[in-house]
Amino acid sequence: MNRRSLFKLALAAAASPLLAVDEHAASNTKICHRLVAKSITDDDLLFLKQIGMRWARVEFGPEEGSFDHIRATQQRFAKFGIRIYSAVHYSYRSTRLQLGLPGRDQDIDRYRAFLRDIGKLEIPISSYDFHPANTYTTKTVERRGYLAREFDLADFRASVEKQAFEREYSADDIWANYTYFMKAVLPVAEEAKVKLALHPDDPPVAKMNGVAKIFTHYDGYHRAEQIAGGSKYWGLTFCVGTWSEGGDQMGKNVFEMIRDFGGRGKLLEVHFRNVSGPLPHFVETFPDDGYMDMYQVMKALRQVHFDGAAEPDHVPQLAGDTGLHRAGTAYIIAYMRALLRRANEEVG
Repeated sequence: MNRRSLFKLALAAAASPLLAVDEHAASNTKICHRLVAKSITDDDLLFLKQIGMRWARVEFGPEEGSFDHIRATQQRFAKFGIRIYSAVHYSYRSTRLQLGLPGRDQDIDRYRAFLRDIGKLEIPISSYDFHPANTYTTKTVERRGYLAREFDLADFRASVEKQAFEREYSADDIWANYTYFMKAVLPVAEEAKVKLALHPDDPPVAKMNGVAKIFTHYDGYHRAEQIAGGSKYWGLTFCVGTWSEGGDQMGKNVFEMIRDFGGRGKLLEVHFRNVSGPLPHFVETFPDDGYMDMYQVMKALRQVHFDGAAEPDHVPQLAGDTGLHRAGTAYIIAYMRALLRRANEEVG
């Protein structure tokens, strides 16, 4: 075979879908799942291994998360071939931290110690949010026979909302508290080589229960990025579900956000969730049952070479599901793996 024939053969092989990016390549999107450290069992981990999971986001309560505990969790997961991609420590959700009350430095110190610990364990991401007094749902409803969370803005205002604290907190208040937190923890994250992934306010409503929400629009993320000073250790937990809830009120749509932040390497995690429609009313759905085309979302992630974690979020409940919601989890993970394979074949 001459050199030209070999070259043509190589080109044909490169174009073949059979040679698309391997699912587990470091450059590929990592199919992941959210797990609570204290409740996940070895049997759950075996189940996740059986459905092809190799990555996890692990959430630790405010009184958990010592170095030894995290390391033991990491080692237990590794026995099932599952690596921890991101870790969450809920000390950042302290009311005194997010509202700027006395004692917040103690909670910040606890979070900084957590960042140092996961850095030592080479866990690259810590995901967090900043929405005190949040209400995520107004009721549980049935959709296509499965149980899912609903949010109705009129119901929330009329029947659920109440002032959570002794006074209201303005957007300026929350921005001041977020800035204080970020200035305190970002240098430690940089030193530990742990990236901080900021989740938007869910649902994206400007004020809830007397507290302003500041991450309900592209402008909020843009301002947060400026506060971080362009650090490569600041980025997004981009919740597709939350952004879809906001519809055309978010400043940029889902695909524009992926191109903007993803194109600059600022997407760290993606919550791969669909909803029935934008506010003022939505129901969380399985990926195939909402108004967002989740294949196009996966394709857009691959177009910006997203190599972070994409994970199910708020798994709806199928018949017989308890705990981990195994049937619903398997349904979503299988769907995501198929979408990822197809996106890699198409994008190349």
